[in-house]
Order: sequence, then C-alpha cells, then structure tokens
Amino acid sequence: MKGKNAAAAVALMLLTACSLLASWQVYKSDKIFGGVLLAVTAVGAVSLGAVFIISNGRFRKNVAFFARNLNAAHRDSMYLFPAPAFAVDENGAVVWTNKLFDENIFDGVDSFGKTVSQLFNVELDDAFSENGSMLHLNNRFYQLKGLRRSNEKSLLTVLYLDDVTEMVELQFEYEQSRPTVMMVSIDNYEELLQNAKDSERSHTVVEIEKLVESFMEPTTGLSRKISADKFMLIVEERHLAVMIKNRFQILDKAREIVVGERRNLTLSIGVGHGAKDLAESEKFARQALDMCLGRGGDQAAVKTENGFEFFGGVSNGVEKQTKVKTRIIASAIKELVLSNDMVFIMGHKMGDMDSIGSATGLCAAVRCLGKPAYVVTDLEKTLAKPLIDYISDNGGSDFYMTPTQAMFKMDENSVVMIVDTHNPDFVDSADLYKSAETVVVIDHHRKMVKYIDNAVIFFHEPQASSVSEMVAELVQYFGDEVQLTAPQAEALLAGIMLDTKNFVMRTGVRTFEAAAYLRLKGADTVSVKKLFSNSIDTYQQKSMLITNCEVYERCAVATARATSSSMRTAAPQAADELLGINGVDASFVMYEEGGTVYVSARSMGRFNVQVIMEALGGGGHQTMAGAQLKRSLTGVKEMIFQQIDEYLAEQEKSARAKKKSH
Repeated sequence: MKGKNAAAAVALMLLTACSLLASWQVYKSDKIFGGVLLAVTAVGAVSLGAVFIISNGRFRKNVAFFARNLNAAHRDSMYLFPAPAFAVDENGAVVWTNKLFDENIFDGVDSFGKTVSQLFNVELDDAFSENGSMLHLNNRFYQLKGLRRSNEKSLLTVLYLDDVTEMVELQFEYEQSRPTVMMVSIDNYEELLQNAKDSERSHTVVEIEKLVESFMEPTTGLSRKISADKFMLIVEERHLAVMIKNRFQILDKAREIVVGERRNLTLSIGVGHGAKDLAESEKFARQALDMCLGRGGDQAAVKTENGFEFFGGVSNGVEKQTKVKTRIIASAIKELVLSNDMVFIMGHKMGDMDSIGSATGLCAAVRCLGKPAYVVTDLEKTLAKPLIDYISDNGGSDFYMTPTQAMFKMDENSVVMIVDTHNPDFVDSADLYKSAETVVVIDHHRKMVKYIDNAVIFFHEPQASSVSEMVAELVQYFGDEVQLTAPQAEALLAGIMLDTKNFVMRTGVRTFEAAAYLRLKGADTVSVKKLFSNSIDTYQQKSMLITNCEVYERCAVATARATSSSMRTAAPQAADELLGINGVDASFVMYEEGGTVYVSARSMGRFNVQVIMEALGGGGHQTMAGAQLKRSLTGVKEMIFQQIDEYLAEQEKSARAKKKSH
C-alpha cells in the first residue's frame, strides 16, 4: 500500500510539472491566453493534490494512530505475537500485520489495504462471534477471532488466527472411531435347518460364520456369536459409512447360501447408530433388528434422527412353520378378555374384507367366551358393506356399531383390539384408541416406523397372508367353548381370499390350514364368492380406470375423481387387473374423494410397492400397499413418478454394487 501511495504521488507531481511548463511556454508567446492557461493549470494541480491528500488521509491517519498508541515494547510484542495477527481500520482494510501473518499466511505477499472479505472470503462480523470463523489455509485449519478497541476519533480492530489443526484432526478421528453395535440375525434359523441333514447343517453354519468374518475383515471391529442364529458386531464409524454406502452387501451374499437345495438363507441386521454410549447403541441395535423382523427380514435397519433407514428387503418373508407363538398369544388374549368387562374391535379406515372379516371372527370368538364384544367401523365408508349385511342377516345384527356409539359404551375396564393395521394414524377411530387403557394389536403388514407402542399384546406376523388367517389360528386355541358359525367362518375366509387374490399371492402352508379349519366350520366358498360380487356401477368405474391408465417404467398408473362410492371398491380391483397387462410389473391406482387422494398399489413381486407407499406416508406389503394423502391428484401422481424413478435408481445402484463385489 505504501508503494502504491508513493507511485501515485510521483505521478501527480510529474503531471503537474509538465502542465505548468507547457503553460509557461504558451505564456511567453501569448501573454493573455498563456496567463489564463497557467492559472487554470495551477488551480487544477492544487485541486488534485487536495483530493489525493483527503482520500489517503484517513488511511494514513489510522496508521499514524496505530503507531502513536503503541510504544516500542508493545510493537515488538505484537510483531512477535505467537499467532498470525493483523489490524484493520473501520472499513476493514488491513493497516498492520505481524511476522507470523506475513510468513505463514501470505508468504510475504503484500496485504496492506485489502479487506478481510478479500483476504479470506468471510465477513468481518463473523470473526467476533463466540467461536470465530473457521478457515482452511495452506492445509491448516484456523479460527479467525477479533478484538475491538474504539474511541471517539478512530476505530481500531485487531484480529488473529488461532491454529486449531490438531483439534480438528482430533475431533475428526474421534467421530470416525466412534463404535457402533450391530445385531445380525439369521431369519427363521430353526425352520431353515429343521429337516436338513447333519452335513448340510454343519456346512450352513460354517458358511454363515465365514460370511460374517469376511464382512468384518476390512474393518478394525470385532464380531461375536451370541447364539446359534445371532451375531453381535462392533464397528467404527468410518467402516460403518462404507457398509451403508455399499448398501450392506452381506445381504446379497447371504442369499447365495443355499440350504439343501431348498431355501436361500437371509439375514436381518439392526444398526444402533447415533448412540451416546455402547449400552445405548446395543439397545438401538435390538430395536432396529425388531423393526427388520417386523418387516419380513432380509434387510438392514439403521437408526437415524427421523426414525430408521432401510436397506434390502427384496425377498418375501419366510413362513414360520411353528405355531407356538400363536398358542401363547391366544392364551394371553383369552386371559385379558376374561379379566375385563367389554371388548371393542376395529380395523383401519375404510375397512376391507380382511379388516372387517377378521374383526367379525374375533368378535364372535370373544362372545363365545361370555364377554360382550363389538366391531367398530364407519358404516358409511367401509368397503365391506356386503359382508356386514350378510352377517347382520345371519344372527349378527348387533355385531357392528359406529365409533360414536362405542365411545358412549367405553369405560376403564374395556379392551380395544386393533386388527389389520398397527399405525395409530390409520385406525378407524383415533378417539376410541386414545381413550383405551388396554390395547391389543393383531396385524400382518410389514412394520412401519410409526406404530402403536402402548399395546399390552402386539401380535405381529408379516409372513401371514392376512389378519383373517391369524385370527383363524388364534380362535383354535381359545378352547372348545369357541365355536364359530358358518357365516362367521365365511367372514374370515373372505378376508383370506381377498388378501391372497383367491389363494394366488402370499399363500403358505398355514394359509391353507386356516382355510381348511374354516371349511370344517361350514364356510361355503360359493357364499364367500358372492360377497365379492360388484354392481354395474363398480364395473363401469373399474373399466374407466383401466382405460385411462398409462405405463411408466413398467408401472401402470391410473387416476380418476370419485363420482360415486363404488370407486372405493373399483380402485383396488382395477389395480389388481392392471397387473395382467404384458410388460407391467406394478400398478398404482389413485382417486380423489373429499380432498383426499387414495392410492392402491399392487405388484407381482418383482417390484416392491411397499417402499413406494412408505415414501408417501403409507405402507403395506411388497406386493400390496396403499396410502392416503391430503394433496391434489396431479401432485400425488408426480410424487409417484418421482418415487418410481428413485426406486429404480436404487435398484440399479444395488445391482452395480453386487456385480462389483463379485
């Protein structure tokens, strides 16, 4: 800055001298004109000098002020200050620097007159915050901090750079070395090896242990086998980030292990991320593992600030052969019913055949135990009106009541049983659920992040085809006093047939066993088939949806506005029929009614519609899911297209990672 000021002064002096000399030459030849020119030149020179002095006076004044207020000892102390330091005037321009600043920060480059924002690309006020402003210069980390001294005449600001490189590196190492507990479970271990030969069993156990060891080999963590089907892993944050980036490739490699040419092995992984200590991390890991198992297994769950993030889940849940859990749950429910006065059973909003059918069968069983029980549903919005009418005409006229009627009968000794949903936002009556002191949940949908967590009994079987199947198993363990009538058994069979698409989708051995039990109780398949009969209006609505559909990325998408109540039945049926189109892996049918858009999603198994619906706030199964949104029909359609793109991108990314691992 000093050099620039000197150069400017010299230039001004030369310009003035030349102008005066030229004017003098003119004056000698023409005294009148030359005199005028000489006077103007003199005035101009004086004006330029004044401007130069005024424009640079403040800077020189601040430099002089700084020098005047420091004695020799102070100047030496600041110049040799053990941190890069500098001073700026009230405009933020540098007026002084110390030795370390010149040598370590700008390596002798002149910084006088430049502002803080020009030097460091930060605002001056940020330096006066509690923690200063973080800078990265010359592969070092600094905190820019400032101290102000002011008086009436001038403002002087001293700033310094605190080298915090070691602290930053130490903090980074601390964060990267934070331990996280992971729980790894083999899905349905006992059922998987139940009929295996000893050699096959031994080979499978060895392959699993080798798989876990190879998974942990690139890390500095450790693994311990805590039971026949569970492992506990402890890994550092740096290695967990790689596992998440690779989307837990151990899941794909586990499926390559075949047990006796019958079944592929699958794993569930719970990650206790973000805990304050190992004990809390282990607790989070178990919660995450429970979430995985509740969603059908074959996936990993990582705890996040917003709940859980899931990886995998491409396989259908493996059906459990044992009914020990069902017998224990049945005994607990029976004891709970007998110790209370009244039971209310409700399903999800706009209850379907599975929701109302399972509630009806459970209501009949509870009444056989000698306790009053009622099915609570909104009779105006239910999708199972033919079933309700059929049961009402065959001895069950007092089975059903509205949520308002149930609230009047509700007391502290009442039990509320919730079937076919475990999300508190989806229940038919939120008020009835919130007022209940004793809650029981029976559901088969894959577990969602938001679930009913205050249930005294939470019977959850994501491998089951339907809740009606689960209830049909439960009532067999209630005792000989529970005898269902034929119409009541047909209500349960209707629920099974709906969710299995007439025993085609998600059907297992226990599904047929439950159907056989109901058939033994007198359920007539012809009578059940009549419950699914549609009106001409429903067929017209369904045909309209199918006609207006479009295919996007092998997904059939149809939209419509509800013109009658028949749309509630037509939409899911249209979603089922759209799967029959060649080249369609999934279908999404949505309609708008009363400001709410209802979405029915279906697939044949190659496309996981549950992931799409969960992103929209809904849920369900891999092959059948749904959602309800308070948005416009066009907005929901765009959201579905976006989620389809993201799902396919994730699938492609997983496929590339799997190919790379091989």
